[in-house]
Amino acid sequence: MARSALLNVMVQAAIKAGKSLGRDFGEVQNLQVSVKGPGDFVSNADRKAERIVKEELLKARPTYGFLGEESEEIKGTDGAHRWIVDPLDGTTNFLHGIPAFAVSIALERNNEIVAGVVFNPATDELYTAERGGGAFLNDRRLRVASRRVLSDSVIGCGVPHLGRGNHGRFLIELRHVMGEVAGIRRMGAVSLDLAYVAAGRFDGFWETALSPWDMAAGILLIREAGGFATDWDGGTSILETGSIVAGNEHIQKALMEVVKRPVPTR
Repeated sequence: MARSALLNVMVQAAIKAGKSLGRDFGEVQNLQVSVKGPGDFVSNADRKAERIVKEELLKARPTYGFLGEESEEIKGTDGAHRWIVDPLDGTTNFLHGIPAFAVSIALERNNEIVAGVVFNPATDELYTAERGGGAFLNDRRLRVASRRVLSDSVIGCGVPHLGRGNHGRFLIELRHVMGEVAGIRRMGAVSLDLAYVAAGRFDGFWETALSPWDMAAGILLIREAGGFATDWDGGTSILETGSIVAGNEHIQKALMEVVKRPVPTR
């Protein structure tokens, strides 16, 4: 596969940060961990990975903006471009020795995601996409799964944890989806969930209360793999609303209808 110069910069940054995370993952018991909020942990490894990504990206394009999970946003002088970065998606997995975490990097141009990278250093899986150029896992072209009905489908989701999200509403959504599908999975790293949809491993995905860095790269992966990703109203304001429903044309539409079913009243 041919990559643009910008995508190569993103890939190099993700791999460099991923190597750092991989080394720390091997010594996870020795990491100094601080508490950023209820149930939301941030480690030295997380902050170090963001420094690596930021240095690599801004060295290549110093005028671009930068939005990352672990630091203040940099507006940039370019005005049209912004990097959107999660240096360690799946921090809780990482700190518990679970090999499902990733570096996620997206490039936004004039409010549209035009390139995305998701790299899991524990499995050496590199997902890449450029607008109009397709989505790839390492060098293999990706397509979303072709299943047409929910009853045949495995659906990914995010589960709100301590201090985050609407637990009661999620339990209602979960009950509705459980009654319609073949299986539900929760990876604990949204960027990987979305990459799995692009790769056809998951047939669909839904979640709310997300941040732009959770989703930006994964949205493009899904779309370039022939899938659909929208907000809960079927629109394109995913990064603004923090809500996403994704899948192929049939599953995305059916899943959106299920998760939006009205809450029963007594």
